[in-house]
Amino acid sequence: MTTAVAEVPAVPTPAAAPGLLQRLGGLDRAARLRWGALAALLVVAAIGAFFYSRQPDYRVLFAGVNDKDGGAIVAQLAQMNVPYKYSEGGGAILVPAERVHDVRLRLATQGLPKGSVTGFEVMENSRFGVTQFQERLNFQRGLEGELTRSIQALASVQSARVHLALPNQNGFFREQQKPSASVLVSLYPGRFLDRAQLAGIVHLVASSVPELAPSAVSVLDDTGKLLSQSPDGASGASVDAQQLAYVQQIEAQYTRRIVDLLEPVVGRGNVKAQVTAEVDFTQTESTVEQHRPNLSPDASAVRSQQVVETGGVPGSQPPAGVPGAVSNQPPQAAGAPVNGPAPQLAAAGGGGQGTNPTKRESVTNYEVDKTTQVTRGSTGAIKRMNAAVVVNYASVSEGAGKPATAKALSPEQIEQMTALVRETIGFNKERGDSVNLMNAPFLVEEVPPGELPLWKQPEVRELATTLAWPLGISLAAALVLIGVLRPALKARARSKELALARVASGKVDALEAESLQRPALPGPDQALELQPTPEQQRLDNARTLARENPVAVASILKTWVNGE
Repeated sequence: MTTAVAEVPAVPTPAAAPGLLQRLGGLDRAARLRWGALAALLVVAAIGAFFYSRQPDYRVLFAGVNDKDGGAIVAQLAQMNVPYKYSEGGGAILVPAERVHDVRLRLATQGLPKGSVTGFEVMENSRFGVTQFQERLNFQRGLEGELTRSIQALASVQSARVHLALPNQNGFFREQQKPSASVLVSLYPGRFLDRAQLAGIVHLVASSVPELAPSAVSVLDDTGKLLSQSPDGASGASVDAQQLAYVQQIEAQYTRRIVDLLEPVVGRGNVKAQVTAEVDFTQTESTVEQHRPNLSPDASAVRSQQVVETGGVPGSQPPAGVPGAVSNQPPQAAGAPVNGPAPQLAAAGGGGQGTNPTKRESVTNYEVDKTTQVTRGSTGAIKRMNAAVVVNYASVSEGAGKPATAKALSPEQIEQMTALVRETIGFNKERGDSVNLMNAPFLVEEVPPGELPLWKQPEVRELATTLAWPLGISLAAALVLIGVLRPALKARARSKELALARVASGKVDALEAESLQRPALPGPDQALELQPTPEQQRLDNARTLARENPVAVASILKTWVNGE
């Protein structure tokens, strides 16, 4: 007897979306740990960003202060309720950025930082009753401090100390001692003082102290090395660096002239030149005084002239004649009329009237012809010049497609080039100059071109430098995706499949528990066991499949839900 069973199609019901707790509950232990670590990292980053945003930005208030000034500044900041902190190593004091200028001005009104060097401000704190010795000592300390500040202003000097020896002055000039000074400088690492800077320090100290000679100033570094010249001038015998630089400059200048002159003729790189100059740096001074023969009075210069003229009184005559009473008497005045004839001169033996003779003397002094000539020899004069030039063989091409061959220059060409070199260096035979030009083939070392590795080629390195940043960003993003997002997505898909499997298992159990009302005719024998129907067989197969492979059943139900 056949029993008809009506097959009822199963209508899929849409599953409710699982909540956050259900999703977290569906994850395995590894996925929960990853999501927990990511959440903790996000929380820590948010807390750090919050506290960092609330923390003030600190800026440098003072840097490089000594311990004494640092302690005074910190005490004052604590009194003003200003937060502060130190930089790494304690080299600077930091305060909030918005209060840097305010705090700096307020500390300046209190004289902070005072600095480790004390200048002439030490004279402002002079007390009543200071002795002359203490006053002189304070002045010396102030002068040393001012000089120290001036020397520390140099960019290469980190710190400095100045010691002045100022002897007492007395009334005896011969017994007075000259002052002296010593300067100790500490330089920054990698820096040095050149000769011009050392001379500047020496003249700065010498100009600041009365009667202090530059030779009495000594400059030392922190290793104890004497940087300045010795006072006795012994270092003057050594070769001056400036003189060597001057000689090298002259030689390089003449070498460049020779190369620039011959390269257009023989080609670039086919000429080598070397010039040696002997320079005289001696300082000479000579004085010559010359006296030439006397010139004629008309051509000579008169320095002084003196004329002396003596003569007798008119109408008077000295006594003459035979000695006696008459001759010893002076002659009497003539009694002739005014317009009468001139009186006659008395005879040699008579006592007649006459005039005394006139005497004239003339003295003329002429300038002595003298020439004084002072000659000072110039320093840096060239005593001798030597030039050595090597010219490569000329490259001659024998024809198209044939390699060029090296050929020696002709004697005429060598002579012409030698003449050009002589004119270039200012050849002077009397001075002993020499020029030697040689024509020889240059030895060229052939370096086999080696294949550079791929990673050493310039274009590959440039390409790698260009693509380094994008590739790095892409690699970091890939690591984030592989390490965080991909496991999370896999865990989510697995949890969704497990949820569908649970739903499918529940539906199968519901179908199994459900008692179907199937229309059928009662059998004649109720004790007879009925054979399983095809419907029951399909249900049994579905239950077995759900127990053995819940994933496949979940996939089937997922297909039904999606309407496929």
